[in-house]
Amino acid sequence: MGEASKISRYLYTVIVLFLIWLAITASLDVQELGFGLLLSLIVAAFTYEIFTTNGLANLHPKRIAYMIAYIPYFLWAMIMANLDVAYRVLHPKRPIRPGIVKCKTVLSSDVGKLALANSITLTPGTITLDVDEDEYFIHWIWVPDEALTESEEEHVKASSEGITVPFEKFLKVIFG
Repeated sequence: MGEASKISRYLYTVIVLFLIWLAITASLDVQELGFGLLLSLIVAAFTYEIFTTNGLANLHPKRIAYMIAYIPYFLWAMIMANLDVAYRVLHPKRPIRPGIVKCKTVLSSDVGKLALANSITLTPGTITLDVDEDEYFIHWIWVPDEALTESEEEHVKASSEGITVPFEKFLKVIFG
């Protein structure tokens, strides 16, 4: 890696750490800002090599826009999943059809795959059990008829369309 790439990675790490500092302290006091910046500079010096591989390229406006759009999208998906699980729990007949399904992802970066697995697990009704390369094994509270097919290809396609594909639209742009 060239020197510019190291500087880019270092600066990106400083920016992220400083933003975390701002979020935690919730203060714009000059002394706290100064200490937060100094601490970010020091911590970044030791951690930038493991913190990011893309550096400032992560701050591309398109990525940031998708990241901002992903937050309300994810929150909406979580609210809808909460309502769905509440319906299934409160319904007198308990309409659940649990099962473990296999999904495939188009994401290539490890961080993107991690974000997808966490998004799935944080959405009620689904839990990511295992990730193996581009395959996810997910416990789903309601496995639809389309995913109950004997053809593995159709099963994976139906499961992926119901679980991973909606999140991947955003995560593919954010994490590459």
